[in-house]
Amino acid sequence: METRRSRWYFGGIASAGAACCTHPLDLIKVHLQTQQQGKGSVGLISMGVRVVKSDGFLALYNGLSASVLRQLTYSMTRFAIYENIKARLTNDGRAMPFHEKILAATVAGSLGGVVGTPADMVNVRMQNDMKLLADQRRNYKHAIDGLYQVATKEGPQRLFSGATMASSRAVFVTIGQLSCYDQIKGLLLYSGFFKDNIVCHFTSSLAAGAIATFLTMPLDVMKTRVMNSKPGQYKNLFAAAKDIGKNGPVGFFKGFIPAFVRLGPQTILTFVFFEQLRLRFGYKVKSS
Repeated sequence: METRRSRWYFGGIASAGAACCTHPLDLIKVHLQTQQQGKGSVGLISMGVRVVKSDGFLALYNGLSASVLRQLTYSMTRFAIYENIKARLTNDGRAMPFHEKILAATVAGSLGGVVGTPADMVNVRMQNDMKLLADQRRNYKHAIDGLYQVATKEGPQRLFSGATMASSRAVFVTIGQLSCYDQIKGLLLYSGFFKDNIVCHFTSSLAAGAIATFLTMPLDVMKTRVMNSKPGQYKNLFAAAKDIGKNGPVGFFKGFIPAFVRLGPQTILTFVFFEQLRLRFGYKVKSS
């Protein structure tokens, strides 16, 4: 019996396609996370309405080029590494135990997080730019322009500001998405009630998205705050955590609903696109 395996770049393409669909929710999530608790704090829908009223409907797509670039670096790296490790460990036809999937996701996520940090920083800045006063806006034309301006004005090392948090978050989200998706999908197929089709892919990715959101929210809030900070505002991760903690533990889960609303559909679309690419264009291998 023959099955199809994904090619190394399928994950990046699928993630970029999903990002194009979920970008407005990602933008609103960033806005919610960078606001301070107080009288002016608003919720998901109110923030979306505020953005549209202030800057127009297309403002919901501010930073789209950086979001796509991030997926073509961050997600392509982690998918490529994870799928390659999985292919090597299951080349003899054996089933891959869950702890090996977690270890593979840890390696893939940590490296992917570092590779994707520059585009991630520009993405956050472009999304948050409209909240700043006109004379304080960075006004990046697109993702490449943002990378160039950061490198020339703030130094190349600034491109990797927050790399530790980005890499840590990437480990958790990769565990939640890739390893949990694989495990859940395997269990569903083993049950005999599901086949390798879009229903199975949708169900598995929905559960994986929920797990990934739960695991990554605290780090996601801290990462967003640090990447959007002025140079020297936060000395380290603990300084950012202390500032966020002024609002209590709930501060680390600010924007949880929009984060799940974004990461859930983003995870679903990523794996639906990914599986369709695999089933139609993946390379054939013999399965036992």
